[in-house]
Amino acid sequence: MDYILNRCDEKAIEAVAAAVVRRRRDLALFGGARNLPDPQKLARELSARINTGAGIRGLKDTVRSLAARIIRQEAPELGDEQAAELLGEWISGEGTGEALPRDLLAAMVEQFIAFSLGRMDEKEDRELRAEMGPWPGRYWKTFPPVVRRIITGFLKGEMTEGEFKAKIGTALDLGGP
Repeated sequence: MDYILNRCDEKAIEAVAAAVVRRRRDLALFGGARNLPDPQKLARELSARINTGAGIRGLKDTVRSLAARIIRQEAPELGDEQAAELLGEWISGEGTGEALPRDLLAAMVEQFIAFSLGRMDEKEDRELRAEMGPWPGRYWKTFPPVVRRIITGFLKGEMTEGEFKAKIGTALDLGGP
């Protein structure tokens, strides 16, 4: 603590602040240190499965099962279908091509929801249409399938706005850069 409070330069303070933010996120996601995934244990399990001689099919199954476990640990609030969709995107490598930055995708989701719920300014809608044409359809095609399913569920009233924000945030965090 003495080092942090009395001797850190600005760069070191930024590193400490980033570490604290990461730690708070881990505590919020995993509920404490004892629930954090152990990367060494995961690596040992993967290595043991690979060394059993199961071949390529076994390796694919191992990777798939490991990815499924990570999704469940990182995003327990996602439903089975949404988790399966996200897993399919991760494993198959399919999707909308090159992933968009998380912040850009989040802004697009926010605009799409505002438009869909009638909360968007007419001026903003006109500007987007002038710049992109039929932007809602273009946005929809750009969204990964799991994001589309979450948006559809929200717009159909299958979840509250708070649940929607939690699920969409998790999907965006897990889905891209």
